[in-house]
Amino acid sequence: MADLAHRTAAPARSAPEARGGWVLRIGSATPLARDRGVDALRALAILGVVLGHWLVTAWALAPTGAVRISSPLGHLPMFTPLSWVFQTLAVFFFVGGYAAARSRLSASTSTSTSATATATATARSQPPAATRPAGAWVRARTARLLGPVVPLLLVWAGIAAGMALHRMPFGTIRALTLPAVGPLWFLAVFVALTAATPLLLRPRPLVTAVVAGAVVLGVDVARFWLDGPAWLKWANLAAGWLVPYALGIAWANGAFASRRTAAGLLAGGTAGAVVLIAGFGYPASMVGVTGAEVSNLSPPTLAAVCFGIAQVGLALLVRDPLTRLMRRPGLWAVVALANASAMTIFLWHQTALTVTAVAALRFGEVPGLLSTPDEPIWLLHRLAWFPVLAALLSIIWLSVFAKGRFNDRVSSSA
Repeated sequence: MADLAHRTAAPARSAPEARGGWVLRIGSATPLARDRGVDALRALAILGVVLGHWLVTAWALAPTGAVRISSPLGHLPMFTPLSWVFQTLAVFFFVGGYAAARSRLSASTSTSTSATATATATARSQPPAATRPAGAWVRARTARLLGPVVPLLLVWAGIAAGMALHRMPFGTIRALTLPAVGPLWFLAVFVALTAATPLLLRPRPLVTAVVAGAVVLGVDVARFWLDGPAWLKWANLAAGWLVPYALGIAWANGAFASRRTAAGLLAGGTAGAVVLIAGFGYPASMVGVTGAEVSNLSPPTLAAVCFGIAQVGLALLVRDPLTRLMRRPGLWAVVALANASAMTIFLWHQTALTVTAVAALRFGEVPGLLSTPDEPIWLLHRLAWFPVLAALLSIIWLSVFAKGRFNDRVSSSA
C-alpha cells in the first residue's frame, strides 16, 4: 500500500476525483483474502487508545511555573466509565496474537495478504512464512515493529535537552517527557510476545491463556492479601497481556467459531470485572489514575484481565458486521491506512499532545492543556484541543507516509 502513496493525481483531475481514484486504488490493491474485519478491529483499538490518552493525560501548573502530571479521573471520578470505552489495549493484543499466528502458520500469507507491490516482490523472494526458520521470522517481525522507536527517542532526547538548556526544572521535564515515551512500555511487551509466538503455538493456546490468567490471580492474591513483595506485581505485565494475545492465537487456530462462545466471553468477562470492582475493592477505572494506590493497568490486575476478556468477546461479535462495513471503499481506505501505520500512530500520538503542551508553556495556565482538571468544564476545554492534536498527529503521520515508511505495519494476515 505504501507504493500507492507515491502516485500523485494528474494535474487536470479535480480534488474529489483524485481522492476517489486514490480510494479505488487502495481497494484494488487489497487481496480478496484479506480479513478486513480484523483490520477494522485494530483500527478501532488504535482510535480508542489515542482518544483515551488525549482525554486522561493532564498537567497542572504550579504558581512557580513548575509542571506536574495530573489526572481528570482523580478529580472527576464521575467520568470513570469513559475508561471502559477507551481502554482498548486488550483488543490490540488479541488482534496482534491472531495476526502473528496467521503469519507463522499460513504458508501462503507472505504473498496472498501483501498490501503493497513492494511487499509482494519481497515475499516472492522468501520461502513461505510457515517454512521459514523461527529465528528469521521473529527478526523480521520485530524489526518491523521497532522501526518507529529510534526516531521517537531521538526527537524526545532533543526536546528534553532543549528544555534543560532553558533551565526548566527536572520535575517539569520529567512530567512532559514521560507521557510522550509512555507508549514504549506497550511496545516492549508486544515485541516480547511477538518473539515468543513460535513457542506459544506449540501448546494449546487456550491452555496458555488459562495458565496466564491463573498467574495474574496468584500475583494479585499475593499482592493484596498475603503482603507479597512489591516487585512480584510486575510478573503480571507479561502474564496479563498474554491472556488476550493467546486468545488471539487460539482464534487463528479456529477457536471461537460460534457467537455463543463470543457472547459467553463478553458476559463472563464483564461479570468478573464487576464482581472484582464491587466486591473486592479493585479500582473502577481501567486506566491509571495519578496518585491512586492501585492501578488496573500498571501492571494489569485480574480486573483488567476480565475486562480484556469481555472486550475479546465483543470484538468477536462485531467482527462480521465490521467486515460488511468495510465493503465501503472510503471506510476501507481509512482503515487500511490506519493499519499501514498502526505503530507510528500509537507511538507518536502522545507526542502530538505533549509538544502542544510544551509550546503552550510560555502562556502560563492554558485551559484544557496546562490547567488542573478539577472541573467538568475541563473536559470540554480538552475536547476543544482535539482538532489541534489531530492536525499535529496528521503532520507527523504524513511526514512518515510521504517517505513510504510503512515497516511498522502489523498485518491481520501477515
